[in-house]
Amino acid sequence: MTSSKECFKCKLIKPLNEFYAHKAMLDGHVNKCKECNKKDVTNNRNKKIDYYRDYDKLRANNPERVAARICYAKTEIGKEVARKARRNYDLNYPYKKMANTAIGNAIRDKKLIRPTNCQVCNKQGKIHAHHDDYSKPYDVRWLCIKCHTSWHKNNKPFYPF
Repeated sequence: MTSSKECFKCKLIKPLNEFYAHKAMLDGHVNKCKECNKKDVTNNRNKKIDYYRDYDKLRANNPERVAARICYAKTEIGKEVARKARRNYDLNYPYKKMANTAIGNAIRDKKLIRPTNCQVCNKQGKIHAHHDDYSKPYDVRWLCIKCHTSWHKNNKPFYPF
């Protein structure tokens, strides 16, 4: 058995561990090296990005995957991963943390009252405090989840720091 082979794409001779395993191939490895394979996958995804974004959304919302994520989040490892991600986010965006804490405290202390309707579409339900400028923590617009998400897809908030 050989310990190397030629990639049909880049024509370089590389060791077998530079090729993905594939049981159907005679030598048990794909005929394209890992590096060329990764480039092809990236190029294909970039060419068909809209298709893959739709596919990823559908896949992420698959009931089995949703259930698996919920189950994982309840495990000790899942809880620790979530805590670590939250700590990192708070460290990377201290101005957001400060503004969100200020709003939460103001609502708790009844200095600010969360409205029940979105200021954009007037929809009732869970309303978010949205900051256009994080240096003004009490200057917020009250948006429903849909309007809040839409705003962030089309705009960038002002980060003074």
